[in-house]
Amino acid sequence: MSIKKISSIILSLATYLLCIQTLQAQSSLTASSKELSESFTITDTLFKKPFVDIDEWRDKPMRHRYVHGGFEGTETRFSFYFPEAGIYQGRFFQYITPIPDSENLSQTALTKESDKISFSIESGAYFVETNGGGKLDFSNPMANDPTIAAYRANAACAQFSRVVAIKIFGGGRPYGYAFGGSGGSLRTIGSIENTTGVWDGVLPYVMPTPNSIPNSFTSVMLATRILGDKLPELVDALAVGSSKTVQDVLKDPEQMAAYEEVSAIGFPPGAWRVYQGSGLGAFALIMPGVMAMDPTYFTDFWTKPGYEGHNPTASLKNARVQLNSKIIKIITAKDAVAMKLNYDPFNDETRGLADNAWKALLQNETSGNTPVAVQLDKVPADKSNAYDLTVSAGLANGQKIGIQRIENDIVIFTMSNSDVFAKLKEGDELKFDNSNLLAVQYYHRHQVPGKDYYVYDQYRNEKGEPKYPQRPMLLGPIFATAASGSVPSGKFKGKMIIVQNMHDGGAFPWHADWYRSKAKEYLADDVDKNLRIWFTDHANHGDYPFQPEPTKDIVYLGVLQQALRDLSAWVEKGIEPPLNTNYSINNGQVILPATAKLRRGIQPVAAVKANGKIRAEVNAGTSVTLEAEFEVPDNAGKIVSAAWNFEGGKDFIAVNNKDIKFTGTRGDKAKIKITYTFKKPGTYFPTVLVVSQRQGDLKTPFARIQNLASARVVVK
Repeated sequence: MSIKKISSIILSLATYLLCIQTLQAQSSLTASSKELSESFTITDTLFKKPFVDIDEWRDKPMRHRYVHGGFEGTETRFSFYFPEAGIYQGRFFQYITPIPDSENLSQTALTKESDKISFSIESGAYFVETNGGGKLDFSNPMANDPTIAAYRANAACAQFSRVVAIKIFGGGRPYGYAFGGSGGSLRTIGSIENTTGVWDGVLPYVMPTPNSIPNSFTSVMLATRILGDKLPELVDALAVGSSKTVQDVLKDPEQMAAYEEVSAIGFPPGAWRVYQGSGLGAFALIMPGVMAMDPTYFTDFWTKPGYEGHNPTASLKNARVQLNSKIIKIITAKDAVAMKLNYDPFNDETRGLADNAWKALLQNETSGNTPVAVQLDKVPADKSNAYDLTVSAGLANGQKIGIQRIENDIVIFTMSNSDVFAKLKEGDELKFDNSNLLAVQYYHRHQVPGKDYYVYDQYRNEKGEPKYPQRPMLLGPIFATAASGSVPSGKFKGKMIIVQNMHDGGAFPWHADWYRSKAKEYLADDVDKNLRIWFTDHANHGDYPFQPEPTKDIVYLGVLQQALRDLSAWVEKGIEPPLNTNYSINNGQVILPATAKLRRGIQPVAAVKANGKIRAEVNAGTSVTLEAEFEVPDNAGKIVSAAWNFEGGKDFIAVNNKDIKFTGTRGDKAKIKITYTFKKPGTYFPTVLVVSQRQGDLKTPFARIQNLASARVVVK
């Protein structure tokens, strides 16, 4: 080819690119924001004036068109992430956070797998994220219009996203799918139950029931306190291959009764290991609401018959702390930095996720001179944050201070009531008192809901009447309404897949079954035509990209991703997703079959043996034969990887694919075998991590579904 010809081609290409750039500039959505607003119709008049203030192409995390805006006269803001035209397949995925948060939350994904933007684009969808209408005062549910944060703001953004998508791509109405976990699952359910035609399907995961707040929290807090120092031994007894039973560990009748009570209300035994030394957690936000709505309970508990505090057990008496203290030093934010004292409860790595989103509500902006902590002359021996801390002398007399945590003789505040801190002076008196926190631990006994909540049968007598005095109202539905805009009813139009986790100590496994029972009241025999429940084994509450203990808990993001893809195929093409997980419920506990064929759902099932058994005892330096078997449920994919962890820690050693012996004809069954020598005495849990993927794709970071299995090796 001649130089002249090449030059001509280059010039033509340059001209073409310039034209494209010019065309893109002319079609900027910011320039046509008014036009888009005028073409937008919505029955919710609060959101009648949308605007676009950013429209630009970005290359990270992958090539996409970023559109940002909001609605005039409101605090509602949105971010849309559109794929290139050749990738788009006419749908969107919308993430709904546990509480209203930033519309730019997903821009800071820590791993490729946790990157919601890239996952959506690679799934042929654009991604929608909002701030949920702005910050929510969850400690005072009655102060909010719950419908805005629950679904109205998200619905308006979803509907406007369709206008923008059609402007960009043309074509018809895009399909829409919302997903959210924990409090986000309530908002997701509220979204589809209270709207029509906005979302075609939803994916709520790790979902509570309308009575979970505060009851799930209080029941676990009670059992955690009573079990106390027995928890490590209990955790070991519950682990694979233990030589002890729960009965061997919990010989004290009060402790056994506490374990049986919380188990019957649904707390899974596999979750106990993460409750060692736990504090109030998210309940710090809920407690003020309970006290505001039912203030007399906290006096009644200690004074009236029928309440545990009226005639307290020895353990309850011993747990009560009322301690006077004095401020030695006020610690400002500047001081904290110099002291290397972390006063910030917020972790950007887990912001907006199912387990830690609540921490955002404990944080206000602080300047260098803002008090963030105090040094005291006395602190309780128990350094949990389970105390009311009240100023008993000084300018802030009578004011309460939220405790984030106690380190040595320093109390670090939550930042939610920082206006009180400015009044504090050295020498001011404070009082620690956990009377209210102890009282609320029994609150669920006095909040018995209807018969559809079968786990509460333990609190009913033979006539079906409550055994304990009942409070004037159930608080759970009020909290649920604050999150979802109404009490979840099971009445929805569209498709739904629920993902519930078997080791979740926050949203118990049976909660998914409760919602299915309500949906069945509405849908009758059509319930399985519109709803799936998939239980995920060895998964806790948190949808983290990294699990704190990867030999105990899986990253379940792959389950959510596959569920979203299955949901869209179900709606758009009528392709039935894999069957419900097969389960039964016994005394509050969800029971799963041992094999993948019987268990169903989409998660692979694994089993490990050491020298042919789940427990092996050997001498140090003696080799152990470890065998693992895997199976994927029918139509749920293929095994794509396996890895071993022999002695604990966070690192797994990948098994070479050639060492995986496939025993099934579709890549759905396999086994591995290895010999390992434990050199030092101790107890070890050699663990295998198995991963399946629907298409058997070895390279993709998405829709990789994990499971774990372990054996116990005692080395003498």
